[in-house]
Amino acid sequence: DMNDEVWLKLGKRVNEILKSPDVAGVAITHGTDTLEETSYFLHLVVDSDKPVVMTGSMRPSTAMSADGPLNIYNAVAIAADPTAKGRGVLVAVDDDIHSAHEIIKTHTTDVATFSSREPGLVGAVLFGSTTWYRTPNDVHTASSDLRIEGVDKLPRVDIIYAHASMSPDMIDAAVQNGAKGIVVAGVGDGNMTTPALEAVERAVAKGVVVVRSSRVNGGIIRRNIETNDDQMGTVASMELNPSKARVLLQLALLKTSDPARVQDYFNRY
Repeated sequence: DMNDEVWLKLGKRVNEILKSPDVAGVAITHGTDTLEETSYFLHLVVDSDKPVVMTGSMRPSTAMSADGPLNIYNAVAIAADPTAKGRGVLVAVDDDIHSAHEIIKTHTTDVATFSSREPGLVGAVLFGSTTWYRTPNDVHTASSDLRIEGVDKLPRVDIIYAHASMSPDMIDAAVQNGAKGIVVAGVGDGNMTTPALEAVERAVAKGVVVVRSSRVNGGIIRRNIETNDDQMGTVASMELNPSKARVLLQLALLKTSDPARVQDYFNRY
C-alpha cells in the first residue's frame, strides 16, 4: 500500500541519487491507482532539475499485449534524455508524456486511462524517441521550496466527498480525530450543502485548513465564485483535483497554516 511513510522514503532516496554527477535521471515504476498522487508529491519535493520519470502498466506482464515493457523502456529513455531536464516530474504511459501536475486516472481498466485534461500532454514518446509539446509552468522540483529533508511525518489531511444530503458530521469527525487539513471533493465548482459549509466554518475556527476542490475532475476551482472564501477562510484548489490537493496541502502545512499563504501555494504550485 502507498502511504506517507513510503512517499517520504522515496522522495529522500530520489534526492540522494540525483546528487550524483553520474546520474542523468531516475525512472520509477509504480502501480497506476495512486500514480497521480506519488508523481505529484515528487514533483513538489525533488530538489533537482534532472528528469524524474514515472511509469506503470494497466495490464500484468502475463497478459496478452502487456503494456509494461514498452512503458518502462520509454521511461528510461526519457530519464536519460537531457532535453527532459527542467520539466518537472513526468509520467510516461501509452506513448504519452504527462506532467505530474496534470495527470489523472480516468478509467478503471483502459490502457489509455491517463489524461492531462485541458493543459494537455507535455510530449509524446515512440520507442524511446521523444517529441516535446510544452514545458509545465507551475512551480516544481528545483524551484519548489517544499522540502522533506528532516521530515519524518506528514500532517494528516482527509478528503471528504460531497454529495446531496452529505453528513456534516464527517467534517467534524475529521477534526476531532486529528486532521490538520481537510479537502472537500465538492460538487460542481467546489460546492457543498449549507450544513457542510457550517461544519467547515467550525473546522476553520479551530485552525484546520480547508481546501475546496471538486469531484468533477475538470476545470478550475477559483476563489469567491459561489462560495465566499474570503469570508469563510477557505482555500480554493485551482487546477488540483482532490487527491492532488491533499498532497499539496500536506506539504504546505509543513510551512504554514495561514489560509492566505496556503492559497498562494495553490495559485503557483
